[in-house]
Amino acid sequence: MLKEFKKFISRGNVMDLAVGVIIGGAFSAIVTSLVDNIISPVLGIIMGGIDFSGLQLTVLDANIKYGVFIQNVIDFLIKAFCLFIIVKAVNKVDQALKKNKEDEPKKDETPADVKLLTEIRDLLKEKEAE
Repeated sequence: MLKEFKKFISRGNVMDLAVGVIIGGAFSAIVTSLVDNIISPVLGIIMGGIDFSGLQLTVLDANIKYGVFIQNVIDFLIKAFCLFIIVKAVNKVDQALKKNKEDEPKKDETPADVKLLTEIRDLLKEKEAE
């Protein structure tokens, strides 16, 4: 059973998934920081400091805090939009780098003089064979 576990854990998919989860968590912290520390304060100034989290409805003894839900939906949409913009920018840079790499002239591995000598050799072999 230990060998099976070792084989399972050393497979590429499991390691790739683990790295993806860790990187995703770190990236999530970056996006959250961007939204909480930069975008939300600017939106707060533009919207006049509107905060929905205080809205609630009391029914008998229960407090239904629908304002917190609305605020979380707005925060999600802001984070999703920021993530969309970041991914779009990264993809654009990646495509530009790929295009530049494709546009580079392919360097011929064999120098021109060696190619010429090879052709001469092949022609001489053909004449000898006749």
